[in-house]
Amino acid sequence: MIFIGELAASIAASWLISEILIRLITRGAKRAGASADLIRSVREGLSILWGVFVAVWLVSVTGIGSMFSFLTLSGIVGLAISLALQNTLTNIISGILILSDGVLRLHDSVEYGGVRGRAVKIGLRATWVKTDSGDIAIISNNYLANGPLVNFTARERLERKLRL
Repeated sequence: MIFIGELAASIAASWLISEILIRLITRGAKRAGASADLIRSVREGLSILWGVFVAVWLVSVTGIGSMFSFLTLSGIVGLAISLALQNTLTNIISGILILSDGVLRLHDSVEYGGVRGRAVKIGLRATWVKTDSGDIAIISNNYLANGPLVNFTARERLERKLRL
């Protein structure tokens, strides 16, 4: 009975810590100008990650599976997933860096690769730019992070950031 109580207390404590981290990350994303869809996706992803960690911990603590076999299996699965989702993960990481650096915000006037317009949606994988003719150009965040992105409306914001 004591063991079950300790398990429940550990799960509750880890949930509390994860909720605090999720709220801090959400607050930072809101400050960076992230869309509500992006913030919801990040929250859901972090909640799933917490659930996986709790499941792994429970399997390990209860003795259902050994830690070595579980680490081996999770390493193989992680490698397979990362190879399968390599481009997607690159775009997601680039999107997070674009938002956290403040390089691009909604409604900024931008130009990339001959496409000039306003950023109307900044997602985890791609950014949508509405051109002057009304067309929507969907540009992968990886290209924006690596390529020559020109932001015409963020001059003052970026100059203040560079002075620090």
